[in-house]
Parts: sequence; structure tokens; C-alpha cells
Amino acid sequence: MLEVFTYSLSFSNLVFLFLCALLIGMAKTGIHGVGMLVVPIMALLFGGKSSAGLVLPMLIMADCFAVYYYHRHANWSYLTKLFPCAALGVVLATAFGQLIDDQAFTIAMALIVFASLALMIWSEKKKDKNIPDFYWFAALMGSLGGFTTMVGNLAGPVMALYFLAMRLPKNEYIGTAAWFFLIINLFKVPFHIFSWETITFNSFALNIITLPAIALGAFFGIYLVKRIPERAYRWFIIGTTALAAIAMLV
Repeated sequence: MLEVFTYSLSFSNLVFLFLCALLIGMAKTGIHGVGMLVVPIMALLFGGKSSAGLVLPMLIMADCFAVYYYHRHANWSYLTKLFPCAALGVVLATAFGQLIDDQAFTIAMALIVFASLALMIWSEKKKDKNIPDFYWFAALMGSLGGFTTMVGNLAGPVMALYFLAMRLPKNEYIGTAAWFFLIINLFKVPFHIFSWETITFNSFALNIITLPAIALGAFFGIYLVKRIPERAYRWFIIGTTALAAIAMLV
């Protein structure tokens, strides 16, 4: 075992940690579904609730890469509808997380993934292709996005459902999602530090050493997205999310 900033990690633990960092970088620059694989791996390594705080700074670092590259593609008309309710969802999830133990927390994470996946497939398969651009829909998705991002950083499928429903083009989808998650993830930091106490100096130091893997994943994600057609990209998101949901069940 290796002692890394008070964490006792085996060599295989470190390999999986850096693999998760690579996947986070890829997920934030467009290969969204692969980021869901991080949730079960980190939960197994560090526990459900602790892993949520450990992953958050890694997500923010990857968000910065995504915003830098895709910022000009963001659609702010959708973002301004989402942010107020997303902030409310974060606050509600903070209280929720204080009431349950780690095992129940992990089960809740898995249920959120499967429910979101079902909604994504239903949305893509239904014959009615009208865009549900209603305030109540944005408020619902924003609240769910804020809640799920606090409960295990699991807002990816929920927000994918919303942005897919809005029929955003590939780059606009990635740019809008990048700004949404950067701002919401920064908003979550004080709750993790002062309420859940899942972000500490040692956990952040561990995050910093993963930065090269995050950067590599970000550039790899940009490279792959350029080579995926628009229609195929939509089903790619759904497919990779499905694989991640199965991985969580196992």
C-alpha cells in the first residue's frame, strides 16, 4: 500500500484513480457517457459520499478545459432558465445527504442513473419531435440536475435528457453543458467543505496530481467528438450512459 496524502492506496487503486481522471476529461469535452463509469469506480475506492467530494474538484478542472474550448457555442437562453432551480436542487440534496448512510447514498446514486437513462431513451424514441421549450420543463430539469449533481455528481444523464430534448447541435450541446456544470460545480464546493466535509486539503492535493490525466482526457475527447456525426453523437451519449448504468448495477 502507498500512503498518498493520508490515503492508503494500492497500485491498482492509483491506476483506477488516474483512469477516472482520464474519463472525466473525456466526458467534459464531449464523450459524456464515459464519465458515468467514474461514479461506481470512485464509490468502490473511497465510498459513496466521500467519493462525491473527491471527484468534484476533478470535475471542475475538466470543466475549465471544456469551457475554454467550447465557450463560444453556449446557448445562454437555456442556462438562465436552469440555474435558479439547479441551485435549489443542490441545497435540497445537501440536506438529503445528511440524513442517509453511505450504502443508501450509493443505492440512491444507482437509481438516479437508471431512471435518467430510461427517460433519455424514451425521449429519443418517441414520435413527437416537438421541442418542449417550456419554463416548467426547464425548472424540473434544473432542479433534478442540481439535486443529482450533489448526490454523487450524477447530473450528466439528467442534463443530457434536457439538452437532447432541446435538439441542440453537437457543439452547442457540449458548450452549454460545459458552462452549466462549471458554474453549478463551483456553487457546490462550499457545501462539500462546510456541510458534508468531503473536500479537505488532503483530498484536494490528491486531485491535483490527477490533473495531467484530466488534461490528456480532455484533448482526447475533443479529438473524438470532431469525428462523430451529429445523429450518431446523440445515440453515442445514450449508449455510453447505458453501459455506465450497467456497470453501476454490477
